[in-house]
Amino acid sequence: MAFSSAFRRLLSGSSSITTSPFASARFSSTLTAPKLFISGLNRNTTDDKLREAFAPFGQLVEAKVIMDRATQRSKGFAFVTYASIEEAEKAREGMNAKFLDGWVIFVDPAKPKEYRPPPQADSQQSSEFGFKTNKTIGWCGN
Repeated sequence: MAFSSAFRRLLSGSSSITTSPFASARFSSTLTAPKLFISGLNRNTTDDKLREAFAPFGQLVEAKVIMDRATQRSKGFAFVTYASIEEAEKAREGMNAKFLDGWVIFVDPAKPKEYRPPPQADSQQSSEFGFKTNKTIGWCGN
C-alpha cells in the first residue's frame, strides 16, 4: 500500500524525491566554464567515439577519456571542452542520460581541480641505535 502511494506521488510529480534540494541543484545548475564531465562511460569508448558523439553540439576543443595508468583501460569517465559555454550547455542538455556505446552516460559541469598538498616526507622517528619507530607495526630495523 505504501509503495503504491509513493509510486503514485512519483508519477504525479509531488514526490519529495523530485523536490529535494539535491535533485533541483543537479538539474538547474548553470555552467560557468565550457568544460563538461561525462560519467558512466563504457570501458571501450575511445577519444574518437566521444568526439564523434559530442561534435554535433558545437566546436570541440578537447574530448578526453581518462585512462588508468597501470592497466591502460578507461576509468569510465571523460572530459569534453567546447569553445563556448552556450555550446557546452546544448551538449549537456542533448547528451545527458543518453546511450553511448550501449551505456547510459551522465553529463555534468566539470568542477575545477582541487589543490592537493604534496605528500610529506617519511615521519618515522629514529632512535640512537639506528632503529625507526613504525606506528603500525612497532620497531623495525634500518
